Formats: sequence, structure tokens, C-alpha cells
Amino acid sequence: MAGKIITITQQKGGSGKTTLAAHLAASYQIQFKHSVAVLDTDPQGSLGRWLMIRHQNRSEADITLKTASAWGARYEAKQLAENHDLVIIDMPPKSGGDGMPSIEVADLVLVPVAASPVDLWATEPTLDQIRQANKPFRIILNRYNPRNKLTEKIKEALKDLDVKATKTALGHRVLYASSMGEGRTAGEAKPSSPAALEINALTNEVKKLRPMRSKNCSRKLENLPIFNCVQIVQRDPLLHNRNNRNCCTVYPDTLSVNHI
Repeated sequence: MAGKIITITQQKGGSGKTTLAAHLAASYQIQFKHSVAVLDTDPQGSLGRWLMIRHQNRSEADITLKTASAWGARYEAKQLAENHDLVIIDMPPKSGGDGMPSIEVADLVLVPVAASPVDLWATEPTLDQIRQANKPFRIILNRYNPRNKLTEKIKEALKDLDVKATKTALGHRVLYASSMGEGRTAGEAKPSSPAALEINALTNEVKKLRPMRSKNCSRKLENLPIFNCVQIVQRDPLLHNRNNRNCCTVYPDTLSVNHI
């Protein structure tokens, strides 16, 4: 087994990384019956504490927990991926260069951003790290208010930064935090709540954001038009590794290519 690794990162504190990690982990396990592990690299240990409370209230553990230092994250994540369908890494804020191993080992990086200009400004160093590592990523708007004009301005600002956000955004809902205090998630506390529906939708969307591998760059990938390395490189030259042209991983929604 070679499970998928998702890293949740954001240099700014209080962005909702741990809440997102916990809810995605539980949602994957419940919706898809995946074996899920979480890797807590934040010294505060909030994700681990949530999971400890969760396991105290259950007859058996449904999610595996491991902790690691920032530099040990790469090794631990790979080990967990050997016998889990999904590994979620929760990173601390202000990790700087120490956080690069967690980003480099990821198949997908998620960046929660509160719908405010200050939070968006603080996201730029995180995006620089992700681009340096050549990793596919998505912004997730968090604590948003659809009736607030500021939310639309933030969405426009994301377009100016040339980054993609998930179609599903997470509202500013007390249930996310209150359910975690009980070792649960919003979907488990109130399955029909708006918070639960948001998380279910986000989980399904994130699950579809995975690279499609091809042994031949010119091979047709599912329902996509035929691309070859030259065509893709013309659109995204920085992501092309010219030392290996025989096998590549294509992210069709961004037309990026990573060689494997």
C-alpha cells in the first residue's frame, strides 16, 4: 500500500489547520472507510489531544496518531503511508524552512485562509514554499461569511495571486470547535448541520484532487485531451524536470507536470 499524503500548512497561526486536519481525517474514515493516520508536527499537540479524547470515548481507535519533529515528518509520513490509505500532516505556524520536509513529502498541500486581507497577506510565504517544492495545492477559505462583501474581495485577490481555491469554503461556525472539545467532528455531532454538509463536500472535492499517473506523457488520461511533455512545459516550464522524460505525473486541472 502506498497511501496518499496531505499536508495542511499555513504560516499564520489561528488559521484553522488543526480543525481542518481533524475533520478531514474523520470524514475520510467515515465516508470512504479509508484507513487514516494523522501526523502531528505542532508542538502544541492540539490534534493529538483531540484524538486522545476521541479514543477514550470509543471501543477501538479509528484513526492512527503519530507525532514528529518538523525534520522527522518526511520519514514518519512515509512509514505511515505504507499501511494507511491516507496520511494527514498537521503543521505548526511559523515553521519556516523547518516545515519544508512536510511539504516536500506531500501529494497535495492544503492551505486554510481566513477571509481577511491580513490572513491573505500572511499566506504568501507559505505559497512560496509550496511552489519551491513543486507541489499541487489548494487554498481553502475558512471562517467565511457569504453575505460579507469582503469575502468576494478575497476571492478576487486569490485570482490575482494566480492560485486556486476549493469550490467548498468553510463557514464561521461554532460547531467546528465545540465538537472537537468532545473528541468528535461537526458531522458526528450534528450530521445534518451546515458544518457537516460543508465538510462532506470538501472531503469529496479533496479526494478527487489527485495526480493521474501515466507511463507515457502522450498517453490519453481518462477523459482528458492528449498532452505531451512539450505542450505542458510550454504552459508551466518551471515544473518540468528535463532529466527524466519517460514517466510523469500530470495534474490536469493546473496543467502542471511532475516526473516520477
